[in-house]
Amino acid sequence: MQLIIASNNKGKIREFKELLDGFGFDVISMREAGFTDEIVEDGDTFERNAQIKAQAVFAATKSPVIADDSGLEIESLNGAPGVYSARYAGENATDKDRCDKVLREMENVPDGERGARFVCSICLKFSEDEEYHVNGTVSGFIGREPVGNGGFGYDPIFMLNDNESMATIGEDEKNRISHRARALEKLKDTIKERFNDNK
Repeated sequence: MQLIIASNNKGKIREFKELLDGFGFDVISMREAGFTDEIVEDGDTFERNAQIKAQAVFAATKSPVIADDSGLEIESLNGAPGVYSARYAGENATDKDRCDKVLREMENVPDGERGARFVCSICLKFSEDEEYHVNGTVSGFIGREPVGNGGFGYDPIFMLNDNESMATIGEDEKNRISHRARALEKLKDTIKERFNDNK
């Protein structure tokens, strides 16, 4: 069965393919499925944005779709960048631009007040009437400077402990503890049940 990932983000697609390995799905990106329309993510929550993406791709392809919306919430910034994580430093900003903006805004925030979490909301849409929502989070804190060369997005400034950022751990470890992995873990039983029902 074909399962479309409602994203063109190469890093996100790679993570989803690795996390879904072994389920028997033919996992493809929405571009590979022929969907090239722009999706306006104007929801005010991660869950709503994931649903908007899943519904748009499903309407065009009539194939099962997994969509996620994820981002960074920082306590001292009142939850920002939140649903604006991808465009926090402007529409054409790079990952480095976004990290640099956060570090500038938190320059004077003391060490004990730099708590943050990554949030992932996943919407799995099997049919017009059947969709499921799950959420996953991973907690940490914002470092003083980027650490590590792995990952993508805000990973280099998201510290898991004093020595490791999300960008220093290996792919296997990230796929075990990440917000996306934790959300998908909650969805695995549903995927298995529905996949078996469709055999």
